[in-house]
Amino acid sequence: MTAPYDELAGQVAIVTGGGTGIGAAAARVLAGAGADLVLAARKVERLEAVAAEITAMGRRSLVVATDMRNEDEIQRLVDRTIEEFGRIEIVVNNAGGSYLFPLETTPLDKWDNTFALNLRAPFVLTQLAGAHMLIAGRGVFVNISSAAGMVGVVGGAAYSAAKAGLQMFTRVVAKEWGPKGIRANAIAVGGVASEGALRSWKRAGIYDRLIDNAGQPEDIANAILYLATDRSKFMNGETIVLTGGPRD
Repeated sequence: MTAPYDELAGQVAIVTGGGTGIGAAAARVLAGAGADLVLAARKVERLEAVAAEITAMGRRSLVVATDMRNEDEIQRLVDRTIEEFGRIEIVVNNAGGSYLFPLETTPLDKWDNTFALNLRAPFVLTQLAGAHMLIAGRGVFVNISSAAGMVGVVGGAAYSAAKAGLQMFTRVVAKEWGPKGIRANAIAVGGVASEGALRSWKRAGIYDRLIDNAGQPEDIANAILYLATDRSKFMNGETIVLTGGPRD
């Protein structure tokens, strides 16, 4: 998907997990459409590399080291964005992660951590960024979910449940805030060859089964662009499924 350079001109986008994979690809695509970017993740060096690319494209960028499981750090992320840019139009809730364990041996701390990163963090950031969007009367949330939240995966009790929760949370945001000018949609992602996914597939012994049919981060970034722009202005509360299609 291509976009006019100025389609998002003057808008500010927060992208969590913005240093690698889908987050980094989304940052580049949004910047290509004219947005200024705020990049959040724990590893600053990766964020700074993406920020340098965005600067080279002629857009402004801000790097904020953020552990998305910590609400104080999420508050700092929003505060720094407002201090630097004065507004927030787009939030891409992309930070996430999964642990694969048989149901009977899933540790409680892994369950809690999975929900903290995949569901609690988007809730907190949506609340905090949404407060500014509600004042402005406009804003867009794009939540990166997973096909695991649609059909469930063996070994992914916590991850599947958390992503299913994120999809329903997306719908509730749209119901409550849609009449106030705010849209929220989700993307249920299938196998995408991001850095984190590749490591996870290798640990789980499923790399060879998935890699040949895997998508690329840019495939998801193009859908994020669509949801972030007025091209999708009639879409709210929906989950787009991007898995590359059915397999034999």
